[in-house]
Amino acid sequence: MASTSRRSPRFTADDLVELGLRDHWYALCPSTRVRTGELIRLERAGEQLVLWRDASGAVHVQEDRCPHRGARLSQGVHMGDRLACNYHGVQVDGEGVVVSVPGSPGCSLEGRAALRTFPAAEHAGAVFAWFGVDETGEAPPLRLPAPIAGGEWEHFLCYVEWDCSYLYSLDNLLDPMHGAFLHRNSHTMYGGKREAEFQIRDTDTGFVFEKTDQRDVNFDWVEWSDTGLASVTLDIPYPASAGPGGPFTIVATLTAINESQHAGFFWRCREVSGWERDSWRFLFKHRLEARHWEVLEQDRAMAEALPSDAWQRENLYQHDIALVRMRRKLKAEATRQAEALTDKRGSGRPSAGAAAGATR
Repeated sequence: MASTSRRSPRFTADDLVELGLRDHWYALCPSTRVRTGELIRLERAGEQLVLWRDASGAVHVQEDRCPHRGARLSQGVHMGDRLACNYHGVQVDGEGVVVSVPGSPGCSLEGRAALRTFPAAEHAGAVFAWFGVDETGEAPPLRLPAPIAGGEWEHFLCYVEWDCSYLYSLDNLLDPMHGAFLHRNSHTMYGGKREAEFQIRDTDTGFVFEKTDQRDVNFDWVEWSDTGLASVTLDIPYPASAGPGGPFTIVATLTAINESQHAGFFWRCREVSGWERDSWRFLFKHRLEARHWEVLEQDRAMAEALPSDAWQRENLYQHDIALVRMRRKLKAEATRQAEALTDKRGSGRPSAGAAAGATR
């Protein structure tokens, strides 16, 4: 479903780097947070959102702003197949169309697609939405990394909200070397050397950043991929005592809440089927999950303690070439998108002063 709106976001290139590029799918929250009959307010990627399920269970993601006077729809009433604003009762359906204006039946607002509505999907236990540069355009299909797309994989979603820029978490994920130091007491990342040389290998959807002299010992490689959903995949070797399924795979995607907070989605995956799937699920939930939360907590503590000017005062070396590659990609695309958004601003809504003058 195409999104609908009467405005264009006023984002600069720096905003888009800090809040997330447009023309991307973003994970918003675990599916379990959006319960039938309830309205959920979220801030994601610089947008104020309301999430809800209709009577059929389909999830809807819309701007948290009544098209009448801008009141929060998340403070309104869930009516099964529509929302009713609590300010003046204006009713809007899941397509963003105003279906009723109780205070002025038949007015010109009725029947208009006046509420920005984001294409939404649910997969792997999470709600996703498409944030487009062209808000009236169609969204491409959501393409997920293989370990969370189904098939012979089992996964668990670990969801976090951290008080730091998503860029710091992205740096952390693209930095295999920190595993041998920050996580050296982990049950999986205690082995291998503490020095390494790295190389970047391009792929069809991104790149692999890998050690040249060590493999399948520690956190030895990471793959960044952009299929319309930006994600990071890595493997951690597992001992036989950790059960069936081969290496332990992590798929991660990050979504800015604002400039200083973000949501992180970390799927813990193993390629298993049949009885091995059941064995892995039992082992993870009863023995391994707590250990993985301990590793995430180490990452959180480090990322949240970084100063706000960390990028401006760092001194990078060979282990950081993936960070440099990623930052250049983000900046170049953000600049292009900011220019495209600037071209659309001439059709924005009038200022409050102009609107007041029109009623006189």
